[in-house]
Amino acid sequence: MNTHAATPAAQGTTPARWLAASAALLVALPLLWGAGFASADALHDTAHDVRHAMGLPCH
Repeated sequence: MNTHAATPAAQGTTPARWLAASAALLVALPLLWGAGFASADALHDTAHDVRHAMGLPCH
């Protein structure tokens, strides 16, 4: 009987992991770039609208 448990590091890097990481970067980098160049008022208004959309009170 084999009692050795496979760990994620022992499994190696699979194509599915590369695909997931690439997809996350493709989504995250434009968002970070946009937030970095957005004005403070635009960021505040966006956060305010998101709070309202989630049903959270903000004032």
